[in-house]
Amino acid sequence: MRIAIVGAGGVGGYYGGLLARAGHEVIFIARGEHLRAIRADGLRVRSVHDDFEVRPARATDDPAQVGPVDLTIFAVKTYDTDTAAELMRPLVGGQTVILPLQNGVESAARLSRYWGSRAVLGGLTQLVAYVAEPGVIRQESQFRKIVLGELDGRRSDRAEAICEAIKQSGADAEITNTIEKALWTKLLFIASFAGLSSVTRSPAGPLLAGDESRLLLRRAMREVYDAARARGIPMEADVVEKTMAFAAKLEPTTTPSMQRDVVAGRPTEYDAINGAVVRAGRETGVPTPVHEFIWACLKVVELARTMDGMGGHQ
Repeated sequence: MRIAIVGAGGVGGYYGGLLARAGHEVIFIARGEHLRAIRADGLRVRSVHDDFEVRPARATDDPAQVGPVDLTIFAVKTYDTDTAAELMRPLVGGQTVILPLQNGVESAARLSRYWGSRAVLGGLTQLVAYVAEPGVIRQESQFRKIVLGELDGRRSDRAEAICEAIKQSGADAEITNTIEKALWTKLLFIASFAGLSSVTRSPAGPLLAGDESRLLLRRAMREVYDAARARGIPMEADVVEKTMAFAAKLEPTTTPSMQRDVVAGRPTEYDAINGAVVRAGRETGVPTPVHEFIWACLKVVELARTMDGMGGHQ
């Protein structure tokens, strides 16, 4: 299979590395020092499962040099979606399948505006991986799973082929006929935990230690549940309780990537994560006060970061 990885960071770099090691023709779309390092020394993966290198690794910042591929794994940060989608046009031919592995629940709809829903699968990943230094991906979770499915819920040969390729590469993969449910179930956790962790700049331990903060976390999860159900998504009745139980088992030092981005002064995906809950609530008439608060606070953080980058107030 000929595969382009659009966004060769932690997620794209790790899965692209596995697929390249498995014998697929993988082209990494990257930029800057990360691109230069991959070109010079290959892609190096340091993983709790096993370390490996892809050398030589094909990498470019110009998709026009690549042309149409069989599969595009779209793994850029959500705030770069439209820029990356325009850039990747040369990669998409009549038979190309686009698999987004981004946070939030709106990626497939956004990408469908460019190529139509026929070209796009729904997808999500469960993975902890990041760029440790240019050309080096560090993968730290025992779980490394992709869930994918056709947007209309049908079974398809192309989804089966992609799922099998991922499994053969060493990762876990699953096809679902309810991809929206899977996406909203993941959002219920990440929007609530990552949102509150980012606003408080707290890891899991302190956030889960107090009665008041645990109640706030539960309320945030319930807002996602109610908004999803109002949109007709068949969420499990006990998903909030199961997710709270999962959160209780997190290591006390666990921090979500969005919180780490806030602390480091980097751009965040607050709008794709908490903003998606707010927008769904407004569309369906479901109140989402906790996520409204998180979204507004992180919007201020993002504005402050941008103004600092411009030299502050004049």
